[in-house]
Amino acid sequence: MVDGRLDRPLEEELEGSTDQRFSRRALIKLLSSGALVSALPACAPRPPANALQESVADPIHFSSVRALSSAIRRKMVSSEEVIRACLNRIETVNPKLNAVVQLNQERALARGREADAALARGENWGPLHGVPMTIKDSFDTAGMISTGGTGGRASFIPERDATVVERLRGAGAILLGKTNTPELTMSFETNNRVYGRTNNPYDVARTPGGSSGGAAAIVAAGGSPFDIGSDFGGSIRVPCHFCGLAGIKPSAGRVPRTGHIFPFGGIQDSFQQVGPLARYVDDLALILPLILGPDWIDPGVVPLPWSDSGTLDIRTLRVSFHTNNGIAAPTPDTVRIIEAVAASLVAARVAVQEVRPSGIDEALDVGLPLYRWDGGASVRRLLSAAGTTEHTLRAYTDAPAVSAAELDRLITRWYAWRSRMLSFVKNYDVIVCPVNASPALPHGATADPGTLSLFSYTMTYNLTGWPAAVVRAGTSPEGLPIGVQIVAQPGREDVALAVAKFVETARGGYRRPSI
Repeated sequence: MVDGRLDRPLEEELEGSTDQRFSRRALIKLLSSGALVSALPACAPRPPANALQESVADPIHFSSVRALSSAIRRKMVSSEEVIRACLNRIETVNPKLNAVVQLNQERALARGREADAALARGENWGPLHGVPMTIKDSFDTAGMISTGGTGGRASFIPERDATVVERLRGAGAILLGKTNTPELTMSFETNNRVYGRTNNPYDVARTPGGSSGGAAAIVAAGGSPFDIGSDFGGSIRVPCHFCGLAGIKPSAGRVPRTGHIFPFGGIQDSFQQVGPLARYVDDLALILPLILGPDWIDPGVVPLPWSDSGTLDIRTLRVSFHTNNGIAAPTPDTVRIIEAVAASLVAARVAVQEVRPSGIDEALDVGLPLYRWDGGASVRRLLSAAGTTEHTLRAYTDAPAVSAAELDRLITRWYAWRSRMLSFVKNYDVIVCPVNASPALPHGATADPGTLSLFSYTMTYNLTGWPAAVVRAGTSPEGLPIGVQIVAQPGREDVALAVAKFVETARGGYRRPSI
């Protein structure tokens, strides 16, 4: 370790050390005792950013959003050049991935030329001036087919953008195309009857996850700098984990869902949030402030204070971590990587304790009945509004509805559980835990109801409504990404992003797939 930087993964340092203080077994024993880390040597609380994130990459389509924005603004590269590079990459990888389902090629190139001409006149459209993006097909995009993965909308062209799309265009971003999603976004595997199945860029025999699977696959493969996902049970975080990306589910009430195929409203309103997916954590911190805040249409979104994650000293934080939520035992490699992340934080003089919230093992029992409480009435309504007659959502539409008395019992139990969880984070600023019990699954595995428990790690924090970030922290023996989930107190996305940035630097973060 030199100047707070790790020359190799920390778990390798720990395993190879002859100093008992730094063996993993001793360290985890220390953490489990709740002891602080005053005995450890001082390290920089936030290691310097990876230089690759700050400059244009080679090839250019793997560049960060921040690097592209800076290079375009300084006229080091044109917006049109960047767009062509991304379009060429999509042309190369998309036949293997089926991630981009609608392409906006000619309009994107024309808009790129307009962006370059505007800069030549001294005009600046905003922080994303000329930067390309893709958008999950569950969001409306004016003048471009937006299916939401359901057959009734196979040729539907909205007249206006979803709020988040409108805000990103207003910040200067340019739409390359739409990315695949399961029907009405309601699956952990990205597959539908309109466009078919999306593959994982690290192993095409596996799923990129859902419901933002198309978004994650093309961003990971270098076809788009970023995308916007929606998260109802893990639909941003699971694809980021399966595809080795950074992503964040914001706090409930943070980002409008206006123009999304599964709209705001209903008992589960606080479950679903909208947020960015990108290759680097710094890009999340750039994009999220551009899309947050009330649009005065979505009644669940209210003004909330916002803090810059770049000014936060993580040494001031109290961190808890756990490797098993008591519902689904994670793979040994997942456990190893979560422990290594905890060790990295300890080495940076952060107060860390191995403890999980009381009652977290009840999350599925509390939450699953709430997802289907109405017997599928809301799903049937959305399918009818789309004009869909044949669909893939029988598990929802054919579910039995609960009685009023049972619904009252479910809601009462949910709020009591949320209160217990909230009492836990009074004493901890951050929870570090797995994103999923497994790396990316083979295609079709999620059809087995027995796999649902694997996703309990993300669903837990839809039930609480708290912000949760994901960043790649390691690799499985099969070469698959393994992410870590970083959960913060309500409204503290800055804390989640600051810790995610630290983990990204300490653990290496995004790595290019071989596709």
